[in-house]
Amino acid sequence: MQFVSFLLFTGFVAAYATWRLRRDKLNTQDGYFLAGRSLTGIVIAGSMLLTNISTEHLIGMNGSSYRNGAIILSWEITATIALVIGAIYIIPKYLKMGLTTIPELLEKRFDGITRTIVDLLVILSLVVTLLPFVLYTGAINIESIFEISNVLGVTKQQGLWITILVVGSLGAVYAIFGGLKMVAITDTVNGFGLLIGGLMVPILALLAIGGGNLLDGLVTVFNHAPEKFNVVSREPSIGPGARESILPFSVLFTGMTINAVYFWTSHQSFIQRALGAVSLEEAQKGLLYTGMLKLLIPLIIVLPGIIGYYYFGDSLYHDQDSIYPRLVKKVLPVWLTGFFVAVVMGAILSTFNSALNSAATLFSLGIYKKYVNQDVSDSGIVRIGRWITFVLALVAISVAPFVANAPSGLYQLLQQLNGIFMVPLASVVIAALFLPKISTVAAKVGLIFGFGFYILTYFILKLEIHFVHLWGLDFVLNVILMHVVSVFYPRTKEFKIEDIGVIPMAPWKHTKWLGAVLVVVTVLIYVVFNIST
Repeated sequence: MQFVSFLLFTGFVAAYATWRLRRDKLNTQDGYFLAGRSLTGIVIAGSMLLTNISTEHLIGMNGSSYRNGAIILSWEITATIALVIGAIYIIPKYLKMGLTTIPELLEKRFDGITRTIVDLLVILSLVVTLLPFVLYTGAINIESIFEISNVLGVTKQQGLWITILVVGSLGAVYAIFGGLKMVAITDTVNGFGLLIGGLMVPILALLAIGGGNLLDGLVTVFNHAPEKFNVVSREPSIGPGARESILPFSVLFTGMTINAVYFWTSHQSFIQRALGAVSLEEAQKGLLYTGMLKLLIPLIIVLPGIIGYYYFGDSLYHDQDSIYPRLVKKVLPVWLTGFFVAVVMGAILSTFNSALNSAATLFSLGIYKKYVNQDVSDSGIVRIGRWITFVLALVAISVAPFVANAPSGLYQLLQQLNGIFMVPLASVVIAALFLPKISTVAAKVGLIFGFGFYILTYFILKLEIHFVHLWGLDFVLNVILMHVVSVFYPRTKEFKIEDIGVIPMAPWKHTKWLGAVLVVVTVLIYVVFNIST
């Protein structure tokens, strides 16, 4: 029954996406990389959410909440505010220019070399940080539920390798042959599956704990460990112990905000869905719908970890990343576990093939077309995109097994590594959009300084400052440095954002009031769940 339900849902997603693509032209640049600029708000939201939520969240964040409580949800709900900022102030600028990639903006604002540096940094960040983590955490989940190693008669490590290879290959096939449209459609269907399957885990667990009463179960879990529901961390952020802290509350006002704005408004693998919107109205809907969903996601990627603490106590603190698979096996009936693994597979494939598609877009348009063959045809550039997708998938599959044994949990390690690339990229993108005095030379200096400062302070000098604070400090110093450099090397060309008429630019009439509601709800979560311990 497990295997049958797995095959039925996985087969349905593949068949539905193939049917939807039957009339699409995938041999053109916009058709392959931007889904023909045809995406609507619902599809954008579903794809952005599932591109973001994968097994590094299901396993990593639930493992962290099991051990450290709900403070980890700040990574998720602060994204809502970033999405509001993106919908109102940033996505209109991108769509006016008709961008396919964010580095295109940097070429228009600065020069081609700046674009190339950013193309390479983003591709490297995807291959080194995101893709291997997604594959490895996905393999852990599938191995834990299906026990692939026992079925095949191999060691657990060999079972993980085999699972990584199969999942990575399947994800590459989706990305290679379907382009962004295939990715977006499968994301949307799998997104609904993730919401249903992901909510089943805490609901069934709370019903079991409460003797059939959901609220009684929640109260029981809360009374067992009320401190686990606290979202305001009082950990040290500067001084002794700061490097070991998970997420001090003060970092929300420094590097956390910069991180959220960058990833949800400028990271290619997320914002590419909005760049493929049929209109500004649909793009704004997509971003705000994603913001609404992000407020619900902690029920799937934080609450199960706290429930896991009720069941297992602190007996698994040494193995926190096994909590979620153990909870799934404990509370889901056997016939549902196959469907759930199919949903997990969808989440893995979504993030994996989305990142592959984004990396292929950046390489094909930003590097190959610019430096290798400027006259390449649309079909030629699509062919190159498919080949680079294949190569990057092989690299990610090879690297994935080596991310095991993170001392603070896989999700914490992922975020620590993200800072290497995030700060310099965020600095130059924000400078391109909102700081007109920053020159081309200053942008290049900013990329180098932002990249080096974080590596020096966190990984080499190991300063007693929380890594998210270092993001904020790095960003501020970088902006100051870019302004200083611009005094000595001023900009030499004017830059003005103009509407080139690619899509309709009439805004959605509900954007501002819905954005305000989302911000208020986010703030209220911190007020209500500020629990003294």
